[in-house]
Order: sequence, then structure tokens, then C-alpha cells
Amino acid sequence: MEARSAALDRARDHAVAWLSTLDDRPVPPAVDADEMVRRLGDLPAGPTSAEEVVDLLVEACEPGLVAIPSGRFFGMVIGGSLPAALAADWLTSAWDQNVGLRSLTPAGAAVEEVAGRWLLDLLGLPAGAAVGFVTGATMANFTCLAAARDTVLRRAGYDVRSGLAGGPPVRVVVGAERHPSVDLPLRFLGLGDPHVVPADEQGRIRPEALRDALGSGEGPSIVVLQAGNIHSGDLDTFAACASVAREHDAWVHVDGAFGLWAAVSPRWQEAVQGLADADSWATDAHKTLNVPYDSGLAIVRDPDALASSMAMHGDYLIQASGDPQERTPELSRRGRGFATWAALRSLGRSGAVDLVERLARHARAFAEGALEIPGCDVVNDVVFTQVCLTFGDDQRTRAVAAALLADGTTWMSGSRWHDRAVVRISVSNWSTTEDDVRRSLDALRRAAASARPG
Repeated sequence: MEARSAALDRARDHAVAWLSTLDDRPVPPAVDADEMVRRLGDLPAGPTSAEEVVDLLVEACEPGLVAIPSGRFFGMVIGGSLPAALAADWLTSAWDQNVGLRSLTPAGAAVEEVAGRWLLDLLGLPAGAAVGFVTGATMANFTCLAAARDTVLRRAGYDVRSGLAGGPPVRVVVGAERHPSVDLPLRFLGLGDPHVVPADEQGRIRPEALRDALGSGEGPSIVVLQAGNIHSGDLDTFAACASVAREHDAWVHVDGAFGLWAAVSPRWQEAVQGLADADSWATDAHKTLNVPYDSGLAIVRDPDALASSMAMHGDYLIQASGDPQERTPELSRRGRGFATWAALRSLGRSGAVDLVERLARHARAFAEGALEIPGCDVVNDVVFTQVCLTFGDDQRTRAVAAALLADGTTWMSGSRWHDRAVVRISVSNWSTTEDDVRRSLDALRRAAASARPG
């Protein structure tokens, strides 16, 4: 026990020290991955004490860390960790529960059931839906689409357990601006590339194009909609698209990695109309909800459909209906629900609404401030937490992005949207303040000035 305590004490001290630097340290790392490999060194000939290992790990890694938990990190779509969720995540590792069977780890199973029930209530989704706690949005999409594949094939009179070779082809219809975390699971599932239909200027699938696509073919179909376009932040028109899908008996899945959380607030009530009519939903609690990794959520309206695709059986397993292993692709995994429960319990209903609305308010402040910078244009309708900027031609936009990272005050992702280079701002961290927005806009202004057209 003494070795454990010493190591944990050192880890806590280092963690607190790291978090205390976030307000002032540069957001980008000081060294690259190759230098990190050198710093981590070779395998020693003999043992090292746990306490010393912690110190060595911190000494080696600290220069290569990105200040992602900072309120000034706006890259990708990456949230931070709420204090209660971070603490619960530490406990999750200390408790070391394998959350697969209710009878084996009742605390882990129960906390997922309760957190799942709270999530469904907050998001306005069907109360009886199954919630699986997976690694992230990609595996959440995989889990939901597995249930979708098996169900539409079963409706067509085919059992997927016989393999896909002898069955009818499954059409998966997606919008042109879906996230690649949809396409990858389709390959995992043996469904191949999806059928792509046009999207509008904000990346939303066009309902009339969806109708044409479904009407031009036969056989089992899955429609994938999107809650939160990676560039515009906009949401598909769920009611219209779900209605079209129902005409063709298609399964409707919603990829809502970060945008599904718009359903928490009455402000987006009209935008999420029809969202609850889908058959499955995927999201990532590490994004808008600010739960530590791993925290993907796979939600399926019909628990039996999910269990039929996910459940495994073995003579040594204690069988019980409703086990967590019936809702995820894994049998052995950590207790992901502890941190999610802690995040939700710390926020409460009003806190969850405030968190989502605050992130969106910061995004609007970024858009308004950016428009005051000479040569800067906001190229999306800022409806949620994403902002895309251009600075004239592609060369200058890329130069601004590079100068911004060199400045170090903030991190904003360079990207490409509608065949143009953009600087993309994703507001996802609970700890972002108005001062963080101001400091980041000042850095953006400096970067734009240093990259003036020749």
C-alpha cells in the first residue's frame, strides 16, 4: 500500500501543477513526437520504483503536452474535463472495475443505467432506449450501425449470423458532408462505401435528394443524419428526413458527436424537431459534456435490437438480461459511466443547459469579434459551437493559421470547407471564459496582421 500511496501522491502533485499552468502556458507543445521518443529513452535493465516512474514520465512528457484542457484550445472538437468528472475518472482507475456483467460489478452497471436514464431525459430521447458506453463517437456509430444493419436484414428475411455474402445488399444513405467516423464503421461492418446525396450550403442533407435516393433503389436501407456539421455546426432537418426514411422502412441513425447536445436547451427546440423519431443516436460525452476520455455513447431505441447485435455468451459468464456487455462491442472494459454520472450530477439540468448555451455564446462572440479584423470573413451560419473564417485567398488563410500556432496563445484548426482553406474554431471546453475569447481574438488579430497580403 505504501508504494501505491507514494505514486498516487506524486501523480496528484504533478496533475495539480500541470492544471495550474493552463492559464499562462502556450497552448501548442514545445517539442515534436520524435523528440518525445528520444526523451522517453530505452527500457532499463531492472525495476524502477513507482514514485520515480511517475516523476520520470512527467519530466519526459511535459514539453510534449498540448494544453487541451485550457480554455483557449479550439482545435478539432475536443472538450475538457469537468472537475467532478476528472475526479471520478481517477476513482475509476483506482476502483479497477470490469463493467461487463451486472452481477460481477453492480456499482459499475448501476451507474451506467442511472447515467443513461439521465442522458435520455436531458436529450429528450425515448425513455426505454438502451445506452452503451463505448470509447468515442466512432465506436458509438459502429455500435448503432451494427444494430441497424442486423435489423434491416432481419426485416428482409435474412440472418446476419450466416454472413453477409448471401444476403441482400444494404444501402446506407448519407449526406455529402457527413463525418468520416460514419464511413469507417461501415467498412468495419462489411457494408462498404455509402450512397452519398447532396448537402446544402451549411452541410445539411437535402431531404428531396434523400427522397430521390431512397426511391431509386430497393432492399434494406439505413439513413444516417447529422447533428452538428464539423464546419458549420448545423443540424440536419430531422423531421423531414425521418419522414422520408419511414416511407421506405429505412433505419434512421443520427451521428451527433457534439451537436446532439443542442437538444438539452430549449433554444434549439425547433432545430431538433424530429430528432427523437430516429432509431439510434451516437455522441461523445468528451466533447460538449466535458467528460474525460473514453466516453462515447451509443443509444438505440430498441434494446433488443442492440442486444441481438452486441451480446456474447460463454459457459463461464454469469448470464443476466440487461448486462452492460449487451450494449457495447466489448466484454472487458473500464467503468466509463462513473465519470459521466459525476459530470451530470455536478451540472444538474440547469447546469447542462447553461454549459451548452455558454459554449454557443462564446462561438457567437468569436464570430462577431472576427468580423472586426480587416480581411476576415465568417463563412458559416454560426448556429451552435463552430465558426469558420477565411482571410482572403487560401494562401493568406493558411498563413494566418500558421502564425496563430506560432503565437502560442490559442489553438484553432486549419481546415478546408467548400473548396476553401478556413480557420476553424470549435468551442467545446467548459472552462473557456470571456477573457479566453478576448485573448484568442487578440492573437487572431496579430496573426492576421503578420500575414497581410504582399
